[in-house]
Amino acid sequence: MLRGRLTPEAGALLLRALDAARETLYRRARATEVPAPVGDPPTRVQQQADALVLLAEAALHHELDPGTPGERYQVVVHVNAEVLADPAEPGQSTLEEIGHVSAETSRRLACDASRVVMRHDREGNVMEVGARTRTIPPALRRALLRRDQSCRFPGCRVSVGQGHHVRHWAQGGPTTLTNLVLLCRRHHRAVHEEGYQVEPDSDGALQFRLPDGRPLRQNPPTGPVPDDPALMLKKHHECQGLRLDARTACPGWLGERLDVGWALDVLHPRAADCQSNSFIV
Repeated sequence: MLRGRLTPEAGALLLRALDAARETLYRRARATEVPAPVGDPPTRVQQQADALVLLAEAALHHELDPGTPGERYQVVVHVNAEVLADPAEPGQSTLEEIGHVSAETSRRLACDASRVVMRHDREGNVMEVGARTRTIPPALRRALLRRDQSCRFPGCRVSVGQGHHVRHWAQGGPTTLTNLVLLCRRHHRAVHEEGYQVEPDSDGALQFRLPDGRPLRQNPPTGPVPDDPALMLKKHHECQGLRLDARTACPGWLGERLDVGWALDVLHPRAADCQSNSFIV
């Protein structure tokens, strides 16, 4: 059994991918002339497991093109234009079938996605639906990939990235090569939701900043490399009283759920003892 916790948009993406893989797998099975095996048909859980294996095989063998998903497997976010322009504004920011997400999450997803403008009346009824357009056209995306080649966040070399508007298009930022930067999924989230900043310098070069505004160095400071770095690190640990071995980083937790009742039985008496001892003079 696999258990995991994902961000809302990553979870929605995984569910869409499993739906696509499951349909592909069982559509192929129905299309073949091989007789069905004797016994009960596979359950939903078994089908999901088979779909997950198919995704793994596709990732290893590149048999499926992740760039051409079916229309119904797209992850859809509904967000008001006012929210995109200013995250402080009240309004809708919802991931379809998942629920509310932050305005910055919607702004990040809108940086490089298909966009459909819908107009509603005061009662919320749809009055007009515009044509679907790409936030970053394919030709411009190819130019961006050729220029940046990998994530531009300092120290990151991930080659698979997303186009980020330095000045968001909802705030009037142009969708041009000079206003775009390639960021991997992790660092795209860092810039939008975690307070990291990216802006051009006076000479046009990109400057990344920490959430507190301090500049983020493009490269770590360099210095003389010791003859035996491992030995130096070991002596440093010994001075701090640390004893590290091959199992130091292995967690003792097996992934089971927290037993709240047991935790309270253990922690509550200790907390009560600490409280009572604090009054002893």
